Amino acid sequence: MTNSENTSGNTGENTSTAPVESGLTLVLGGTGKTGRRVVERLEALDVPVRMGSRSAAPAFDWEDGSTWAPVLRGVERVYLVFYPDLAVPGAPDAIRGFTAAAVEAGVRRVVLLSGRGEDEAQACERIVQDSGLEWTIVRSSWFAQNFSEDYLLEPVQAGEVVLPAGEVPEPFVHLDDVADVAVAALTRDGHHGEVYEVTGPRALTFGEAVAEIGRAAGREVAYVPVSTDDYAAALTEHGLPAEVVAFLTYLFSTVLDGRNTPTADGVRRALGREPRDFAEYAAETAASGIWN
Repeated sequence: MTNSENTSGNTGENTSTAPVESGLTLVLGGTGKTGRRVVERLEALDVPVRMGSRSAAPAFDWEDGSTWAPVLRGVERVYLVFYPDLAVPGAPDAIRGFTAAAVEAGVRRVVLLSGRGEDEAQACERIVQDSGLEWTIVRSSWFAQNFSEDYLLEPVQAGEVVLPAGEVPEPFVHLDDVADVAVAALTRDGHHGEVYEVTGPRALTFGEAVAEIGRAAGREVAYVPVSTDDYAAALTEHGLPAEVVAFLTYLFSTVLDGRNTPTADGVRRALGREPRDFAEYAAETAASGIWN
């Protein structure tokens, strides 16, 4: 497996001169946080796109293998995003079955969105790497946009973010960077066999990130650290399904243990530029008014 320190020379300068390929690209999770950004970029490049979701036609459902072959018909490349996360039980079997279906359908290239520091996710990476497809792994740190496009939005709006994250720093990555790397790997040569660990340029604790959000929004937003048990109890009390509670507590108790604190060079290796800073994310998101 290619590790994140590979310095084989994939730079923005090398890939920017390669022609954009125009075959059909399947984007799984095409309405999700990374998927919709990938779709927007592909459409801007005039690359034909097929959305992979339960509401699309043909429909795609990870829990119904009979939907896979129709969605893969005529597809050359796939942006592979597993819902809800590669760390959940059953993900390896689903990835194994889907990649086998992709090979049978004549797919040539796959770009897998993976999670940094997750042993289960890396098991899925190996399945993709052994599939016979041209592959690229985009192994991501914690999304900055979780504060504005996911479950942390309401706490920020309410002025209090309660999490069992302690004081462990995390190099939050901007989703535009994740999408830019994925699109480069989908549409241009030179990314086959690469594992790109994508992070922001610096690590912040959740308390520091929330403080930056508050400054950018011009309002008080508090960060309140709690124990994992108390957090799980609060999620359960608010009616979240048991599997969601288990997954979130897994992330905070296992992945956020310091293993992912160091920054990585995946954005620079893939694109030839530095990643966006969390302060840029906070400023642009505050300007949208969503946190007020």
